[in-house]
Amino acid sequence: MDQDLMTIRQMCEAFDVTPRTLRFYEAKELITPLREGQKRLYTRRDRGRLKLILRGKRFGFALEEMRQLLNLYDRGDQQGEQLKRTVVAARERLAQMEQQRDELTEAIDELRAQLESGAEKLAEFRQAAE
Repeated sequence: MDQDLMTIRQMCEAFDVTPRTLRFYEAKELITPLREGQKRLYTRRDRGRLKLILRGKRFGFALEEMRQLLNLYDRGDQQGEQLKRTVVAARERLAQMEQQRDELTEAIDELRAQLESGAEKLAEFRQAAE
């Protein structure tokens, strides 16, 4: 087989995904493998896109947003617009993640305080019962 093409099994092994995941991304027009009858063959382009999809997923980007950014690659402007929009989207996502982290840190601190208070009250009840 051509080194530039991979089967669905090879893609699953290389990227630790399931065939169902690949078919899902294909249905969402995120990747477009070649077809030989029922057989799917994935190109370097598909592999590059899948790598970006998985990274975007890890960072919490919506699939539609990733699809739009990936489709900018084909505009013919040396990917300038794609890069510009990706940087803007990444900055926005980073700000959201930092806000979520701050909210989570606040909730964790509050829960710790409640646990400490509860433990103190429990110790008081135990002492009073003795």
